Amino acid sequence: MSDGIEEQLLVERDGAVAVLTLNRAKQLNALSVALRTQIVKTVREISAADDVRAIVLTGSGRAFSAGVDLKEAGQKGFSLGVGSQASQDMDLAAAFAACPWPVIGAINGFAITGGFELALMCDVLLASSEAKFADTHSRVGLMPVWGLSQKLPRIIGASRAKELSLTGNYLDAETAERWGLVNRVYAPDELLPAAKKLAAEMAGVEGGLLKRMKAAIDDGLALPLPEALKMEIERGSKNNSAVTPAAAEESRKTAMARGREQAG
Repeated sequence: MSDGIEEQLLVERDGAVAVLTLNRAKQLNALSVALRTQIVKTVREISAADDVRAIVLTGSGRAFSAGVDLKEAGQKGFSLGVGSQASQDMDLAAAFAACPWPVIGAINGFAITGGFELALMCDVLLASSEAKFADTHSRVGLMPVWGLSQKLPRIIGASRAKELSLTGNYLDAETAERWGLVNRVYAPDELLPAAKKLAAEMAGVEGGLLKRMKAAIDDGLALPLPEALKMEIERGSKNNSAVTPAAAEESRKTAMARGREQAG
């Protein structure tokens, strides 16, 4: 298998769900410049599309991603120039932050350092029982720049985040679930179907409302609680006032039918 840019990222459509697979299995899906550029390009395209409403992000082989391609970085350096077009073209954090659609991370194996940061760019994480997480920045003389030092403590708490980041120790999938880092753990062959099912359920929500709901959660997390509650009232009232009685009744019937089906 060649390592051309077209093949470093596989894109599959399943209805309104796009499945993105990092495809450098021999390199443990290390994030080369070419791969980062292709991910950013693809996420931006999906963000602007109206026929895709959810993304599943996973890796091929034994890893989700081992992080930045250190061999390549040793030759080219870690930055192509802050603010340069090349830097913007491979800015993963910005691309995922701007994506209006939910992103499900299906963590199939190692998610290490930059790969851990990539996982944290997803909205929801599901993990294989073989998944392992580690922040080894301190072990290679680096500091995170893609959000790990700020996102991780907000998810699992400052004490646990410090334990991981200040030791570089590995975290198994079961502990990651117990700590609230991942929502659920699956057998390896059940992970991708479960992620696609969850993504399809999210994609079943009307597109505009799906965007507004995700934005309300993300924007509110960046605010103090009193301001976030005020924002919710303002946005919710604007949305709800546009719903007609007929539409509300139809939605009620649909929601009740779905609830009965799920309840068995």
